[in-house]
Amino acid sequence: MICQSYEPFFKTLADPTKLEIINLLSKGPLCVSIIAMKLGFEQSRVSHNLKALADLHFVTALRKGKERIYALDEKVVMPILKLIDQYVERYDKHMCKCKGIPWRRRA
Repeated sequence: MICQSYEPFFKTLADPTKLEIINLLSKGPLCVSIIAMKLGFEQSRVSHNLKALADLHFVTALRKGKERIYALDEKVVMPILKLIDQYVERYDKHMCKCKGIPWRRRA
């Protein structure tokens, strides 16, 4: 069943570190060192999570000299994230009332 392949996708979106990286990259492409600096993470932590995001095709990497510049996949991931944003915006009031599901509003 296709739903079984949803698990890695939703686990990725539920992971706080990966989600912070996705949020940062939604503003534009960046290299590992800049991502680490902006998020206050160790570079190895960022690299590890970027590798996982690249393996799932959330991000693409472009080599520029010695660095790799990471960006969200514009054709697939960005439209999905926009749909999720629209859903959250529309149903935010209802999700806050859900029992048993921790929910916090985005800043």
